[in-house]
Amino acid sequence: MENLASSRREWLQRASGGFAATALGGLLARADSGNRIIHHPARADQVIFIFSTGGVSHVDTFDPKAKLTADHGKSITASRWLNKPGNFQRFLVKSRFGFKNYGRSGLPFSELFPHLGSMADELCVLRGMHCDSDGHDKATLAAHTGSAQFARPSAGAWVSYGLGTLNENLPGFMVLAPAAPYAGAQTWSSDFLPGSHQGTHVIPGPNPLPHVKSRSPREEMQRLELDFLAGMNRGQLRQTGPDRALEARIRSFETAFGMQREAPEALDITRETDQTLAMYGVDRKATSGFGWQCLAARRLLERGVRFIELIDVGSSGNWDSHGNMADHIRLAKAIDQPIAALIADLRRRGMLERTLVVWTTEFGRTSFNATADHPGREHHNLGFTSWMAGGGVRGGMAYGGTDEYGIQAVEGKVHTHDLHATILHLLGIDHEKLTFRHAGRDYRLTDIAGEVVQGILA
Repeated sequence: MENLASSRREWLQRASGGFAATALGGLLARADSGNRIIHHPARADQVIFIFSTGGVSHVDTFDPKAKLTADHGKSITASRWLNKPGNFQRFLVKSRFGFKNYGRSGLPFSELFPHLGSMADELCVLRGMHCDSDGHDKATLAAHTGSAQFARPSAGAWVSYGLGTLNENLPGFMVLAPAAPYAGAQTWSSDFLPGSHQGTHVIPGPNPLPHVKSRSPREEMQRLELDFLAGMNRGQLRQTGPDRALEARIRSFETAFGMQREAPEALDITRETDQTLAMYGVDRKATSGFGWQCLAARRLLERGVRFIELIDVGSSGNWDSHGNMADHIRLAKAIDQPIAALIADLRRRGMLERTLVVWTTEFGRTSFNATADHPGREHHNLGFTSWMAGGGVRGGMAYGGTDEYGIQAVEGKVHTHDLHATILHLLGIDHEKLTFRHAGRDYRLTDIAGEVVQGILA
């Protein structure tokens, strides 16, 4: 297959002798090296994956527990504590935040998310989430790659590999994040997949893509340079035969050339109306903040980026509220209005139907602690909450649940592998068939597990 792709590029180069042929050759190579066959009708074409770093407490946000409030201070025996199994005598700790029902569906949201509550009828809240680790690095890695133990390609890289990009001048997978979460850049890595599918990291600020500006005085000059470089690379391929690393490098040059024209405009929110800026809670001069990230994501989505990840905070100053749950107030305020605005904006533009929006965190937090008056909560992977919207998901519903204290997922249980399988399914991909041969075996995002959550499909 790679020989066929190479021969096509050779023919295109001889036929036109220009950079455009190189770009088209890259498109053919991408189509041949990816698994672009849609296994069934897709409900979504693009994904916005929102990740809140640190472990958001489910019982303080989307999973209210009246019994926890009633039995505050009661002694229980916990089977897991600080990443260790056992029998631990602990005390139930109620939420300090009130809850309110929203929309026709009556879904409850805590006072931390009043704006998001206004979008209740668009959201499918997954209350039975669980994962394999309550360590930040492992759980973050698993939330992104499906593997808590080993480096693997990110979900965004798998989607880019499987479906390609909708715009050859922009990457298929982009990550807007002020800082990397736990597990670092591995969260958006392509690992053993072709390097062209790795996430492009955009750092909010006055210069979000610092190296995208051309150093050549004229575009014609840069075209000559790139044609010359492409010729050298083709010569190398003729000598060495198929070389995935070199193929990926060639495609990265092609994409970078297109990004010089399209990326700066896509990330320029000054082109938006005053009404739109106010909706996201940003002003015209903003170049950072989660409101900027969400608005920039919508603009990238309009321009055909297949998979966009938004990360709110990095590996410090995040939702890891061991000492005091009051930290959640500041963090929720930063993302509540922007996320609600993003969903509302997609809906009013007719984009939400074909865009899957996913919010998650690496795990939840305990509903108990060493003392009943402890102001914080510890890591907890046995039950937590994520949510999805748009893209073929039933809105205005809560799926699954934890027990009466929010300790264990007991119904409608959704593992990280199940979440990934469902994302791929909505994109028209059978998660068991999207594979890549590496080191003698076929790998996939969901490893050897994962089931599509049929009960949430519209």
